[in-house]
Amino acid sequence: MHSLRKMIIWSSCLIFSLSYSILVFASSPAKHMCRSDQRDALWEFQNEFHLSGMAPNEKTQRWLNNTDCCSWDGVSCDLKTGNVVDLNLWGSSLNGSLRSNSGNLSYLTHLDLQGNGFTGELPESMGKLNQLTKLLLSTSKLSGNFHHALLNLTELTWIDLRSNHLEGNLPSNMSSFSKLVHFDVGSNSFSGPIPSSLFTIPSLILLNLEKKQLQRSTVDFSSFLHLKSLVLLDLSYLNTRSLLELSLFSKFVSLSMLDLSGNHLKISSSLHLPSPLGSLSLASCNISEFPNFLRKQPNLYYLDISANQIEGRVPDWLWMSELVYLDISKNALTGFDGPKDAIQTSPLEMLDISSNTFQDPFPLLPNSTRFFSASDNQFSGEIPTTICGLVSLDTLLLSNNRFIGSIPRCFKSFNTKLSLLHLRNNNLSGKFPEESISVGLISLDVSGNQLSGELPRSLINCTRLEFLNVEDNMFNDTFPSWLSLLPDLQFLVLRSNEFHGPIYSLSFPKLRIFDISKNIFTGVLPLDYFANWSAMSSGAYVTDNKQERFMGFSFSNYHKSVVLAIKGSEMELLGSGFRMYKTIDVSGNRLEGDIPQSIGLLKGLIVLNMSNNAFTGHIPPSLSNLTNLQSLDLSENRLSGNIPPELGKLSFLALMNFSNNMLEGSIPRGTQIQSQNSSSFAENPGLCGAPLQETCGGGEEVYEVIKEENDQVLSWIAVAIAYVPGVFCGLTIGHILTLYKPEWFMRIFHSFA
Repeated sequence: MHSLRKMIIWSSCLIFSLSYSILVFASSPAKHMCRSDQRDALWEFQNEFHLSGMAPNEKTQRWLNNTDCCSWDGVSCDLKTGNVVDLNLWGSSLNGSLRSNSGNLSYLTHLDLQGNGFTGELPESMGKLNQLTKLLLSTSKLSGNFHHALLNLTELTWIDLRSNHLEGNLPSNMSSFSKLVHFDVGSNSFSGPIPSSLFTIPSLILLNLEKKQLQRSTVDFSSFLHLKSLVLLDLSYLNTRSLLELSLFSKFVSLSMLDLSGNHLKISSSLHLPSPLGSLSLASCNISEFPNFLRKQPNLYYLDISANQIEGRVPDWLWMSELVYLDISKNALTGFDGPKDAIQTSPLEMLDISSNTFQDPFPLLPNSTRFFSASDNQFSGEIPTTICGLVSLDTLLLSNNRFIGSIPRCFKSFNTKLSLLHLRNNNLSGKFPEESISVGLISLDVSGNQLSGELPRSLINCTRLEFLNVEDNMFNDTFPSWLSLLPDLQFLVLRSNEFHGPIYSLSFPKLRIFDISKNIFTGVLPLDYFANWSAMSSGAYVTDNKQERFMGFSFSNYHKSVVLAIKGSEMELLGSGFRMYKTIDVSGNRLEGDIPQSIGLLKGLIVLNMSNNAFTGHIPPSLSNLTNLQSLDLSENRLSGNIPPELGKLSFLALMNFSNNMLEGSIPRGTQIQSQNSSSFAENPGLCGAPLQETCGGGEEVYEVIKEENDQVLSWIAVAIAYVPGVFCGLTIGHILTLYKPEWFMRIFHSFA
């Protein structure tokens, strides 16, 4: 009986619950599907662009026509009307121009098209989106002016156009944006004065005019005093001579993030900023001493005072704040005040002290450190093993110091997260210990030391490795063919070591820089050696702009450097240079045999240096396919035959060297070839023609005369050959005419007479 009563109660509850759900469902308004005109507008919009790549986050690829567009990725609708009100296609790899009918969605309130590849100008039709409150078009390739049609969008609270190619003047009447809270046009090419109407908008809390190119104008910084509600202000690199007094910003009680980098700054010794600054950037401001007012900013977590002329030592009171990010690079600092372990008490995660004159003792870093750069200083002695205890360390840059001894064996055992290890240009010696290789390495640079022995085979476990530079050491090993198993390897530099032996056919699909010059490699390169080097086969530049977001800021994740032989001289290639250069340098070895025809597949190649080897055979005509080639060096080999005339069509080829070979014949004509110095063709006994002094066949003029005489002889021979049967035929016909039609013969005779 008890169980029956329990069942009845549960059944009643279930029935009541179901009934209530049905009533709620029946009483709730039905969700409207996307209006057909809205769906068609979206479909037409996405069809206007081509996609770059096949990344899985390309939202428009997952759109299906004739379905409810309110369910499409990046699309949000008003539940009552079905109108599209939010379009978020951030980072969808859309490329092309925004046309006049693009995004014809008049009910939009939020439009986010950041991080795409849009080109051209903003269409005037964008001014019809009069309900728009957020316009986000940053990090693209838009050009042209700040379109005046945007002034019609009076509901806008958020404008983000940073990192484009916009230019011209900002509109003088910006007061129509009366509800504006966020205005970011940094990293563009705007010119002219900052419109004063911008400073009359009391609602502004974020203003970014970074890198605004002011032309021959001054800035009245007092104008900013009207913006009482500012929380973030970025006036960096305004390109103005106006003196900016930092005390001006003592009026802002809400200011939390301030960037005045690249301006002529005056800091009073008695300065006090009442606002609780969290982030402050004063890079390149001609500051000569450590700003004392920072002592009273305990909430500061981000500080950049790099590229100034600050001398002396870093004060120990700095570590009393909440600093997480500190950049004091490119100054004249010599050391740290306070006890050796003073920094260990701070919550630092990123510390850059590079390009100073720091000397020993080496600082003891907090366990929270993720990024540490001390390159270009004067640290000496052995690399301290205390670094191995930094379990969160991701990036360690100690290049261009005076470190001696061996590479610490503890790097791997204490830290498996290390992805960037750069120890370039020190005095490190001994073998590279296998134990020092962290499996997470992306970039490894130990060039310019005295390391010996074999390349550590444990590198094969670094499946994320992209950059490997071991140039200018004493490595004695065979060619590390096992490196071809690393799927992401893009830069391989073995230059100036004692690597030896043959080089086997390999597949380097992502390789962009291949430098094995000045070693002892021998043997023949197979004809298909370069057949599977996909990245070099494309003429498109592969961008190398990996960055990490850090507390809302970004810093470069790569500090690469390599010396390349480019256009006849050695050049150090840094940073962004890696985005465009695709080079092969096998010079200074003992390679022999033919130059592989497959070299012609590498259409993206910029520099090719195969000089100072023992290559034989002819220069492959397939080199003419390398239409991006700027530098070609085939000197100091045993090449024979002619220089392929097709090479004269390579319009970018600024430097070429064919000297010290066994080439013969006429030097091809072509603007680029004829502009070369004669030394580029010297020591080829059979080579002739400009720019050499040796003329072909005893002189080109003689050749032309002989050719003309030969043509004349041939012409007379042809006449003679035609003359004999002509005379015979003429006499025969004349004889016949005189016999049978004498009057015809007399008419023809008189007509010629």
